[in-house]
Amino acid sequence: MSQAPVTELNDRARDIFRLVVENYLANGQPVGSKTLAGGNTGLNLSPASIRSVLQELQDAGLLAAPHTSAGRMPTDVGLRLFVDGMMQVAEPSRAERAAIARGLAAGPAGGGTIEAALAATSAALSDLSACAGLVMVPRREPRLAQLSFVALTRTRALAVLVAEDGQIENRVIELPEGFASTALEQAGNYLSRRLAGRTLAEATGAIRAEISSGRSALDDASRNLVERGLAVWSEDAARRPVLIVRGQANLLDDTAARDIERVRQLLDELENAESIAGVLDAAREAEATRIFIGSENRLFSLSGSSVIASPWRDGEGRIVGVVGVVGPTRLNYARVVPMVDFTAQSLSKLIGKDGFSRT
Repeated sequence: MSQAPVTELNDRARDIFRLVVENYLANGQPVGSKTLAGGNTGLNLSPASIRSVLQELQDAGLLAAPHTSAGRMPTDVGLRLFVDGMMQVAEPSRAERAAIARGLAAGPAGGGTIEAALAATSAALSDLSACAGLVMVPRREPRLAQLSFVALTRTRALAVLVAEDGQIENRVIELPEGFASTALEQAGNYLSRRLAGRTLAEATGAIRAEISSGRSALDDASRNLVERGLAVWSEDAARRPVLIVRGQANLLDDTAARDIERVRQLLDELENAESIAGVLDAAREAEATRIFIGSENRLFSLSGSSVIASPWRDGEGRIVGVVGVVGPTRLNYARVVPMVDFTAQSLSKLIGKDGFSRT
């Protein structure tokens, strides 16, 4: 069903639609005609007249009746209409800005690392929004010191990568039957000499160019092992999202008991870091904060959740990461959207000032 533009709704329909959405976002409950007819809504309409408009809005695909009751709630299409055409955003309060600033203070300015600032900022954003906070970090590109191979069995070896900062990672690789132990040592020495002081990406291009041109002194077995070693590290780095998720417990609010299956589904979805990184990647090239509502995003469509995300930049204006939140579709968009945007801007200022030091 196509979405009706705001301009196609008459004043009465627009006022009733806005009130339904605002009431629903405030308490998470379907809104009925009696609720809208009473109180200080300013409608001055009978419940019967309101019910007629509610039905028209439902027929237009903007509202839905989740149960047999007369209460209505906005659909994903209706929420999109409200967010794009009717929502009045509110700037973050002084207290909210201060909480985000305290998270940023965990970074270089306070003697910590950028990662510490990102984790603390994500936690603060999560607490303020009552959602789960998300930060996608630039992929780690350490300067390398050594790569060695250690035989485990006749057909398996452990590739050990040591960075200049002392961090160590290892991966198991498969070897052809009858692989000579001398090839392990030769391949390790060859890689260590060419990796030292370089990032993996820098070293990989130089090594493969040297091998393909025939300038390397490696025999066939050692050359094969070098290729295997480079492949396992390069493929791993390319697909491994660097993601910080904080505040999943905030999703278990007072209304979670009424919709426990949706919350359980969302918590399961948050375990898939690679898929979440794919969602945030969609916001990387945005000039402003992106909002994905419910079924608009395939990953969170089953749980009926929304994602608000904004890119942050380094000192040269390049997008290096994304910060955001994920929560129920009934979250307070008018408050959370500018909060996420403020956080992204603050991160950009921090990175622009201090660079992306990871020591």
